[in-house]
Amino acid sequence: MDSANIAQIYSSCIQLLSVLSAESLHAASALLFNKRDVPCTMSIIEIKSLFRMDDIIASAPQPITTLELSAYSGQGLQEVLNWLNSTTAK
Repeated sequence: MDSANIAQIYSSCIQLLSVLSAESLHAASALLFNKRDVPCTMSIIEIKSLFRMDDIIASAPQPITTLELSAYSGQGLQEVLNWLNSTTAK
């Protein structure tokens, strides 16, 4: 998700709820990451609050991980790769 795009944030929340409720995806793991390439983006804390992620995580059947990532600086890339590695190893 690009948190610098306010319209995308709202549509991303709706899409997330739709994906999490799909019965065929209940066994899947979910990774949500915030793209932080420009200075005017929201922080992961702000997005979690806006999405009410604590409530979503508590009621979702699948495990959910949230991370921040900057393709520009590479910050957070190792965490994403670690998540992918641990998830695909299961």
